Amino acid sequence: MQFKDIIGQDDVKARLIQSVQEERIPHAQLLTGKSGVGKLQLAIAYAQYIACEHRTETDSCGVCPSCLQYAKLQHPDLHFAFPIYKVKAGKESVCNDFINEWREIVLEEKYFDINDWYQKIGAETKQGVIYEAESGEILRKLSFKAFSGGYKTMIIWLPEKMNVACANKLLKILEEPADKTLFLLVSEEPDLLLPTIISRTQLLKVGDLSEQQITHALTEEYHDLPDGDAADLAHIANGSYLKAKKAALQTQDTNDNLNSFIQLMRNAYSVAVKRDYNALVNMRKWSDSMATLPTGREGQKNFLQYASQQIRENYIYNFGRHEMNYQTRAESEFSVRFAPFITENNVGQIMEQLDLAQRQIEQNGNAKIIFFDLCLQMIVLIKRK
Repeated sequence: MQFKDIIGQDDVKARLIQSVQEERIPHAQLLTGKSGVGKLQLAIAYAQYIACEHRTETDSCGVCPSCLQYAKLQHPDLHFAFPIYKVKAGKESVCNDFINEWREIVLEEKYFDINDWYQKIGAETKQGVIYEAESGEILRKLSFKAFSGGYKTMIIWLPEKMNVACANKLLKILEEPADKTLFLLVSEEPDLLLPTIISRTQLLKVGDLSEQQITHALTEEYHDLPDGDAADLAHIANGSYLKAKKAALQTQDTNDNLNSFIQLMRNAYSVAVKRDYNALVNMRKWSDSMATLPTGREGQKNFLQYASQQIRENYIYNFGRHEMNYQTRAESEFSVRFAPFITENNVGQIMEQLDLAQRQIEQNGNAKIIFFDLCLQMIVLIKRK
């Protein structure tokens, strides 16, 4: 992976490149930032740049034997650690058990998150961990002589997933590494790391991407995506290319959720404000349709999460600070008239009702009753504006 393949982050790239050119490479670095901004990609491109035989002032060459091995993530001096699960009960697994899946997701997806990784390895219902056994693997791999005579690099993705035993065993090598040994820790929740881990690393913050950068990247990856739609997705992504990418893939789901949200709130408004009690019939029909979604309970939970987000956006809309709103054009058009009904008098209680409905769905409650009760609650709360 080369720096040119990574969206934005020019300042971070320049800093990493400068450290190599000045031969002042910190032995342990902690890259932090939100999901989907390119932290892992930067770590890999940095390691490739260090190992490149013919690097330029701005990037690795991409064609030398070292770069070709990096292109497949198969360089003998490049190692990874990442959250996994126990394949067999009573026996701790190590990351090498999942290395093929890891290479596939990094090379095919580039930008992905922990849920994508769990889905890749069939661990959706499990809690990923970097186990104590991995610390032994890390020490073993880094004890070998570098194949190329250069740096041995260990990239730890989401080090906050290390259990305490694993983290403690790595403290000494982080403090006193062998010559030309490089640790790159890629974290999204550095506050969960042991303070002793943080104190042994040099912090490098990877910031949000701009809307322009995300828009350009979306149109490059999805050629049939209209520029206007790409700009809308970039705006709601809040600096994360991964969030924009997932939104692009879920556009139809978003449209369906928006339509369901509009129906719910219009019917509630009709009863609460216009006293149109025929809307209660529509509410019953709406509840029945939500109870029979083809996507089942996951689709119902997704809608409730989406509705909570839209309530938040409509509340913020009232402050006239539209740069703080993360909505598509269609969502914003609905908010023009709907937002005045979401105020400090009801926003908290509406969010509570949506959260309650989600918990009831997760507990296998009767979806028809849950959604119809939600409709009735919305009537009361919309009236309370």
